[in-house]
Amino acid sequence: MVGPASSLAAAVAPATGGRGAAQRGARAGPAGGPAAMAQARVLLTKEPAPQAVPASDLPMKVYEVALNTGPDSSSGLATAGFRTAKYLLPEWYQNNADLYRKAFAACEQAERGRTEAKELAEHAAATAQRAQQDSVATLGQRLQDIHFWKAELQKEIEDLDAETGLLAAQKLRLERALDATEVPYAIATDNLQCRERRQPPDLVRDEVERELLKEAELIRNIQELLKRTLMQAGNQMRLNRDHKEVCEMDWSDKVETYNIDDKCGRYSNQSTNIQFHPSSVKFEESASTPETWAKFSHDNIYRAEREKLASINLRALIDNILHDVSEDLRMQCAAVNEAFAKHCEELDDTKHKLEHHLKKILKEIGDQEASMAALKQAIKDKEAPMKVAQTRLYDRSFRPNVELCRDEAQFRLINEVEELTESTESLKKKLLESEQSLRNLEDTRMNLEKEIAVKTNSIFIDRQKCMAHRMRYPVVHKLAGYQ
Repeated sequence: MVGPASSLAAAVAPATGGRGAAQRGARAGPAGGPAAMAQARVLLTKEPAPQAVPASDLPMKVYEVALNTGPDSSSGLATAGFRTAKYLLPEWYQNNADLYRKAFAACEQAERGRTEAKELAEHAAATAQRAQQDSVATLGQRLQDIHFWKAELQKEIEDLDAETGLLAAQKLRLERALDATEVPYAIATDNLQCRERRQPPDLVRDEVERELLKEAELIRNIQELLKRTLMQAGNQMRLNRDHKEVCEMDWSDKVETYNIDDKCGRYSNQSTNIQFHPSSVKFEESASTPETWAKFSHDNIYRAEREKLASINLRALIDNILHDVSEDLRMQCAAVNEAFAKHCEELDDTKHKLEHHLKKILKEIGDQEASMAALKQAIKDKEAPMKVAQTRLYDRSFRPNVELCRDEAQFRLINEVEELTESTESLKKKLLESEQSLRNLEDTRMNLEKEIAVKTNSIFIDRQKCMAHRMRYPVVHKLAGYQ
């Protein structure tokens, strides 16, 4: 063991030798070698130059230290087991070499750490920039998708709104057409009621009445059809508005989402309204997927398109119904008018014939009255001859005795009385027949006059009442609901 004195001497001696070596190395210049330069710079407290050769652990050099020898050594039980404060010169060199290696390793590790930190920072910056660019591109693609569905929804909303307006116009036509059928129905029922005032035997179920009943039934069926179609149109308009409202809500959500994503796409690292939101980095439980998101708008548009197609078909159906209804009503009106015209012609013809027969009957009545007057005069003219003949027979009945003879004169007078009696009876019988014929003629005249009055009343009802009233029948344009 080396004593304290020898240790202190050893520590001082290397230090002195070291300074001398450093000075010699400084004077020697490059000839001193790299180790001498590094050692000199370390000792001069300057920054060491970079090593060309990588630092590595040097093998441990074993120094043989003299134990308890020499004049500077100490011995004794007082120092047993303890090291003195002085180190050996090889240990000093080894310590410096260890410090050099540690300094070189620390510098290299620090430089490597700086390089890695710089590369990591550059990689993190590039990754962040690339991620931000990808996010912006993704947001841009998302904006395009939102804009596409928003445009489709807006187009569907406009189409539904326009289709609902067109259907409302058709519904208005239906209402006008339904109102327009009230006039034909009133005309038909009024014609039927007026014709009920016809007098027998003209109170008959003729062709005109059958056509009028057909017209009234047709109008009632048309009114029921128009009412059902009106209800169907109202329901379709309600469905159109409901689906339009659904599309509008979806469109409104798309607009709000578009504005949010557009604002998010405009954010940059220099924006002043950005801040930390740690709680936002999560998926909402109720969040939809891109597939369900697109399917939702697609289903809304599909249902809207389906209702729009149904509305278009209903408008076409309404147009056909109104066209057919107006045509049917006008055709039936023409049929009724034709039946009225034909029946009025028949009534006119019948009335003219009755009047012609009435004239003949009146003439016959006059002739018959003249004939009866002649018969009465003839009967009256037979009274004088009868008186003469009977007076002669009476006077000859007073002839005396045998003079009361049945002579030729007597027979002739008796035949004359019989002939006059027979003639008178014949004339009276003929007068009775003439009277009966006159009564028949009078009855016929009364019947003819009554029938002419009935026909006149029927013509008045059909022509002046019914046909004049039918002049108010609506035109096809009004029956089709355009007015």
